[in-house]
Amino acid sequence: MVPMADDEGGPDMVSFRELARRLVADGVVETITHQRISQLSQIDPDFPAVVPVGRSNAVDYRMAKPYFATRKTRQGERTDLKRSSEE
Repeated sequence: MVPMADDEGGPDMVSFRELARRLVADGVVETITHQRISQLSQIDPDFPAVVPVGRSNAVDYRMAKPYFATRKTRQGERTDLKRSSEE
């Protein structure tokens, strides 16, 4: 039997596509795409460390799961309609 990453305590590196699948399967988020994960990795400084693997990017699931579990979403919020603080 091959030990899992959890058995050894090492990182559980997954691609963005696999991360999206697991987050939904584990009930962490209702829906998410690998494209949205990629976008968040580029714009959110709090996003877990991304490791390039070949032509893909990978992230440690152990770091990503709590990030997504505690992340506040603003789905459908129209930021273009908000008044600026100058008004």
